[in-house]
Amino acid sequence: MTMSCDDAGTSGAQRLEIFTGAGKRRNWLPEVKVSIVAESFSGQESVSAVARRYAMCPSQLFTWRRELRKQMEAQGLALPVTSSAAPLFVPAVVEPAVPSDAGPVDKRPRRRRRSSPGAVELEIDGVAVRIARGADKGLIAAVIQALKATR
Repeated sequence: MTMSCDDAGTSGAQRLEIFTGAGKRRNWLPEVKVSIVAESFSGQESVSAVARRYAMCPSQLFTWRRELRKQMEAQGLALPVTSSAAPLFVPAVVEPAVPSDAGPVDKRPRRRRRSSPGAVELEIDGVAVRIARGADKGLIAAVIQALKATR
């Protein structure tokens, strides 16, 4: 009886893979580990952003944070709760349209077109462009740039 794995180790390598990047186990110094965890609790950036900066998986940093929380709870301490600030909004300023000094322009009344589902209509300075579903995004960007340039 012959099995497919009988020649394992006797034949030459048929495929060789080289892994680069993250994947090796790193030993973090306790001081560095504490500073990374403290930075993740600062609230300046998301935990994922901090992990990305140190080339580590966000799940690793979340694990470190959970371990710290458990250690502090075992000692009867609690992490300070950061109050989430209310979201900030940019004030909207609406200015009335300034009538042009030019005389009345003879414009034909436009009929409203019904757009098909999935279509987008842009109107810039009286020029209407309808973009149907599946349009090439490079072509759309070129049309919008051309419309902006004619203003």
